[in-house]
Amino acid sequence: MVSRPHGGRLVYRVAEGKRREALMAEARELKVIKIRKEAAIDLEDIAFGAFSPLEGFMVQEDYLSVLEDMRLSNDLPWTIPIVLDVDPEEVAGVKEGDDVALAYNGRILALMKVEEIYGWDKKLHAEKVYKTTDPGHPGVAKTMKMKELLMGGRIDLLDTLPNPFERYTLWPRETRVLFEARGWRTIAAFQTRNVPHLGHEFVQKAALTFTDGLLVHPLVGWKKPGDYKDEVIIRAYEELIKHYYPKDVVVLAVLRMNMRYAGPREAVHHAIVRKNFGATHFIVGRDHAGVGNYYGPYEAWDIFKEFPDLGITPLFIREAFYCTRCGGMVTEKTCPHGEEHRVKISGTKLREMLRSGIEPPPYMMRPEVARVIINHPNPFVESEE
Repeated sequence: MVSRPHGGRLVYRVAEGKRREALMAEARELKVIKIRKEAAIDLEDIAFGAFSPLEGFMVQEDYLSVLEDMRLSNDLPWTIPIVLDVDPEEVAGVKEGDDVALAYNGRILALMKVEEIYGWDKKLHAEKVYKTTDPGHPGVAKTMKMKELLMGGRIDLLDTLPNPFERYTLWPRETRVLFEARGWRTIAAFQTRNVPHLGHEFVQKAALTFTDGLLVHPLVGWKKPGDYKDEVIIRAYEELIKHYYPKDVVVLAVLRMNMRYAGPREAVHHAIVRKNFGATHFIVGRDHAGVGNYYGPYEAWDIFKEFPDLGITPLFIREAFYCTRCGGMVTEKTCPHGEEHRVKISGTKLREMLRSGIEPPPYMMRPEVARVIINHPNPFVESEE
């Protein structure tokens, strides 16, 4: 069987049919709170069950528990605060128990039952979540720009943001049905925000040797400058799967979820989310969700020791490199040869080559993948999205 949802029940807070019509009519009469795009994306992930067991934005007790102990107040593992920031002026007069409408870009997206409005310490938040208060860290920079209060409460989703990747989007209800239909009992999930090189392919295929199927699950949404554009990542994976994977062992689906670059904490968060999608195993990158030099080399692996009750098996597959003596992709565990024979795949070096229109050697990147990137008019994010 696919994994049980985190907390035992898959959340679904999407209003449909006549209930949606009634709630939307009600929402139009309510106080409207304007939210950021990141909060709008979190709304969808809550409503469709990706963030199960959360049914809304965190109240203070859960927020502080996650900040300090990396667990919800009921002791369930949870590492990333999912919060809604609001302006004091905007919520003036709003009381506990009130209903409010949440809107982005003039579009009402959800109804929210306000349970609590509370203050927060942005510096403490950054220290706990990102392990730094350096404004050069993209997650810290975003935190410092957030509003002064947090508002917690259950939500009902009434509308979604425009989705340019609708045909690639599968939510937990759908992936679970798909895995069951294929008869997969064990599923390895691979989180990515990059195009695939031979190192990625190596770890995915290593996971496939002892699981029934692979969920390749690129994040779409906020990216930092220099990241590959979402459509480039999707096309690159389509080419890789088409030419280099057996038929019907891979599901490629995107997830619109905010990338926080919170390193170890976010690695656990990504595992929990994929558990909700039905995965039984999760491939953890060596510097998973890292940025710059803010986290130690294997910190994203070590943190999983603190969560024996996570309910999904983390897979720590050593970094692969090409060995000129072995004549293929290997790891430190499978190759006896010295550094002079080892060619490591550098993401930075690959970017430089691809930016210059140079096709990387085939022991670094499949030619079909390289051509997708080189032939795209502008494959990289130039400014913060």
